[in-house]
Parts: sequence; C-alpha cells; structure tokens
Amino acid sequence: MIKYTGYNEVSLNINGMCHVVLIKPNETLLNVLREKIGYTGAKGGCENGDCGACTILLDKLPMKSCMLLAIECIGKEITTIEGLESTEIQKAFVDFNGFQCGYCTSGFLLNAFAMLDTNPETSDSDMHIWLNSNLCRCTGYEGIEMAVKSAQKKILGKK
Repeated sequence: MIKYTGYNEVSLNINGMCHVVLIKPNETLLNVLREKIGYTGAKGGCENGDCGACTILLDKLPMKSCMLLAIECIGKEITTIEGLESTEIQKAFVDFNGFQCGYCTSGFLLNAFAMLDTNPETSDSDMHIWLNSNLCRCTGYEGIEMAVKSAQKKILGKK
C-alpha cells in the first residue's frame, strides 16, 4: 500500500489525456479538476454528494467528484463534460432545452450518458432512478426527460 503525505506528483487520465498534477492527499477530484487542471464543467454545489452538479464518470460510472479524493483516481479513466463532445445526449439537451441556468446540466448529461451507455433500453422507471441522483432547481425536469428519451431513441435506432 502506498502512503501519500505532503504534496504528490500524480498522473490522472482525464478525457483520454494524461495530466500530471501536484496534489495533496486530502484534495477532492472536483477541486483538482477545476483549480489545477482547468476543467470547470463539474460544479461545486452542495459539496456533500447530494446535488450531482459535480458528477463525472470514473471508469464509465457516474460519481460525485466532490466526494472522491483525487488520489483515489490514479490509474482510472476520468470523463468530464468536456469529454462528451458531439454525443447524442448533448445534442438532445440542446434540441429539447434540457437546461435553464445550466448549473446542473453537466451532471445530468454525464449521468444520462452513462445510463444509455450501460443500457440503451433503460425503462422509464429506471431512467427516473438514474436521474434522481441529480437535482435541478430551475427546469422542472420536463426538458431533461424529453432530451434523454430523444437521445435514447436515436441511440437505439443506430443499433
């Protein structure tokens, strides 16, 4: 087992690129992404894992980056919203206005992307369970749900 103390130079695989950063063992992935690497798509909201604004994918699974230590992510694949360029879910959020102020949008996009990547035939009830891990205080969720269902249809149509 490796013990980390003080500052440590580590390599993080983010959006398919290696980033070498100097971190302390107690730094969250959210802080490292935003403050040290410059990926600002993940947002700090509640800072305790409830709101989902900080959602990223860790080895393709949605995780709250405010609850992860950056040191725990060494050797893992990290995907941020910046890594989801030109995906069906991203296009659908634009087409169906799946956002209002935009603060929560990246978390919803990453969560929905992971859901559809894991199971494109996700049922409506399972979709609600997946999307319940993110909070939006603006839209009332209608645009978000329509966007996810639209992306799902397009993904299923390509199979």
